Amino acid sequence: MAAYLGAAGGAREPVQYRRGAVIFSQGDPSHDVRYLRKGTIKLSVLSSVGREAVVAMLGPGDFFGEGALAGQSIRIETATVVAAASVLVIPKDTMVRLLHEEPTFSDRFISYMLARNIRIEADLVDQLFNSSEKRLARALLLLARYSGTNPQRALPKISQETLAEMIGSTRSRVNFFMNKFRRLGLIEYDGEIRINSSLLSIVLHD
Repeated sequence: MAAYLGAAGGAREPVQYRRGAVIFSQGDPSHDVRYLRKGTIKLSVLSSVGREAVVAMLGPGDFFGEGALAGQSIRIETATVVAAASVLVIPKDTMVRLLHEEPTFSDRFISYMLARNIRIEADLVDQLFNSSEKRLARALLLLARYSGTNPQRALPKISQETLAEMIGSTRSRVNFFMNKFRRLGLIEYDGEIRINSSLLSIVLHD
């Protein structure tokens, strides 16, 4: 994907962001698509009463802001950098041209969007039917990009408050389960979170 985007005439040099930077905010004009080359980004939405909810955590290889392709005139979420990020900005016209003229790129982008849609549906099921303990275990595995064989053990630096927002729980509950996971040897937690594949047992346990 990066090769296609880097070669695209309208694609600019990657923009570098430090941790804590806001890439765009909810309500900003929406006229391009972003591609995350490295780092971690949090997507969140703010309700009319000021309540924030984390809707996604993105890693290298993820697109965001793709609503511009579907006619969204404003951003519906805020993108905040969790770990120093390198982001490609692809103007809408350039993205549309790539999708029309590059079948391989188009196929990969469609596959990505389908996989993301499946992920969103799984997130909804997770919120509706699973306990907060299972939701936290699943969130940690997703942040570690668990593949079943060799997950990324070290997670990007993330606060318990953010984890609580991700799973729809409280910081005190997250703290309780994090300590439980550590006691069971499912994670290593000493400022940096490192997961073990055995954490999957929490998700699979009925």
